Amino acid sequence: MEEIELYLDEAQELMQKAVDHTAAELVKIRAGKAMPNMLDGIMVQYYGAPTPLNQVSSVNTPDARTLAIKPFERTMIAEIEKAIINSDLGLAPQNNGEIIILTIPALTEERRINLVKQAKHECEEGKISLRTVRKNTNDELKKLQKDGASEDDIKRAEEKVQKFTDSYSVKIDELLAKKEIDIMKV
Repeated sequence: MEEIELYLDEAQELMQKAVDHTAAELVKIRAGKAMPNMLDGIMVQYYGAPTPLNQVSSVNTPDARTLAIKPFERTMIAEIEKAIINSDLGLAPQNNGEIIILTIPALTEERRINLVKQAKHECEEGKISLRTVRKNTNDELKKLQKDGASEDDIKRAEEKVQKFTDSYSVKIDELLAKKEIDIMKV
């Protein structure tokens, strides 16, 4: 039945989005290395409008523990510093009048354990999203059954939805395993 296929395609698409979102959230968890995407969530006031940091400056990594932020306009240095200080990164910016330097401290064992917990939490949120998609899709399939779709078609579709859920759940587990290794590596 065509409607069943539409629901299955939509479920698969939403589950992939949940995995992609989880991967994006895991990238934000820093593992002791300087990475420009650590600053992706930081918004800077630019002519009164909140603007992503990477749209008002270039961000480079001169070495493994340093980020260099070069604003496109020198007047933005104070705003960028303020945004970094107010963010939850816990980094202290230093500037020389032209660029802002962020030094990423080495992680302590305790901090690494906390970052792993944070990564596990993000992955669990991703799995909750997968289960929500599964539930909503199964509810829609049950409505189709009430509207006259055959019971066998609906059962097969529900089994496919469960297979999708299982496979995307494995993908999230793989993301977590990689991130955990990355965080715990000294």
